[in-house]
Amino acid sequence: MGQEQIHQPFQLVADGSITTPQGFQAGGLHCGLKKTTRYDLGAIVCEVPAAAAGVYTTNVFQAAPLQVTRESIGAGGMLRAVLVNSGNANACTGKQGEADAYEMRARFAEAIGVSADQVAVASTGVIGENLRMDKVREGIDRLPAGMSAMAEGADDFCQAILTTDLVQKMVCVKLELDGRTVHVAGAAKGSGMIHPNMATMLGFVTTDACIGGEALQGLLRRATDLTFNMITVDGDTSTNDMLVAMASGLAGNDELTSGHQDWAAFEAALRYVCEVLAKAIARDGEGATKLVEVKVRGAVSDESASAIAKTIVGSSLVKSAAFGADANWGRIIAAAGRAGEPINPDTVDISIGDIVTLTQSRPVAFDEEIALEYLKGDTIHIYVDLHMADGEATAWGCDLTYDYVRINAAYRT
Repeated sequence: MGQEQIHQPFQLVADGSITTPQGFQAGGLHCGLKKTTRYDLGAIVCEVPAAAAGVYTTNVFQAAPLQVTRESIGAGGMLRAVLVNSGNANACTGKQGEADAYEMRARFAEAIGVSADQVAVASTGVIGENLRMDKVREGIDRLPAGMSAMAEGADDFCQAILTTDLVQKMVCVKLELDGRTVHVAGAAKGSGMIHPNMATMLGFVTTDACIGGEALQGLLRRATDLTFNMITVDGDTSTNDMLVAMASGLAGNDELTSGHQDWAAFEAALRYVCEVLAKAIARDGEGATKLVEVKVRGAVSDESASAIAKTIVGSSLVKSAAFGADANWGRIIAAAGRAGEPINPDTVDISIGDIVTLTQSRPVAFDEEIALEYLKGDTIHIYVDLHMADGEATAWGCDLTYDYVRINAAYRT
């Protein structure tokens, strides 16, 4: 039940970053929103108006920056920059929070010499506290001088968007379109409050491909549904989740549309970037020691497989078993059975890695010591075959550890 190796129409750029696509600069600095001296304000800037797309949290309580970003992208489908702060979510902050988000947009737009509706804003951190705008203003005024198209600028940006994350998350690929080299890159943050119904906690994609905003929006939505919407750490959907993509068009390829001969190749590259970032978020879940991947096959539809896979990977009992290196297939089948999707209780196969534990819903004897050694690794693959139809999906999560409770018991303090 292992996974097939599929040839990809793109190549990984080992030293690539969000500033590798032509036209982009990035930067970050410490302005004082965090109690430590870690960076807490960053930006990505494009030298030309970039086609833009965005996906946002479905949480009813939406942070003020989401309103601002929606408005900016909706004004003309183009962006020149995205400004991000960490340490404060600017969520549930009422009219003052809205005013602060709009002020951030206007001040940064003035600082880089563009119109306000060409700037997006994102925030992450503690909910319910007003921004210290004196710190933010001072940081915005300093930020443009530190922007760079080099890897250092991307690194500074990635540092600036982190909260409880332990590692930075960034990826870049390249492919050929119309004889031109095109790059697609991404950066993200996320470690807790991870159960997206839209995108990621905060995610940013840059590309130098020539593509219109409407076409980019469609691709971003589809990529999101197959990647960021398939991860979970703790079952909580944030108030601030946002994924923004910007395309400078400077690679010089013919404009990408669904009729373009390389449309599928570009879509695959974008999906790969999103998948790498999504898996990195799941692996970096608060307190996590392992990435857990659940692949469901044989479901009545892809949507059904998706619901079952997310239920399994999000189960506290499955997550706890992963932490304890316990090959407890009973928790897996129990989670599948409560997903609310059609399942034939007599035809389910389950494997943990290459270890078959269940065939046609009947237990199979396996070597517990071999299973223990496998489960001690940092990546666990769980395969479930329902033998009903052709629906399939993959979801990603992490184990549930003592540290998750410790981190979240003292998050504000």
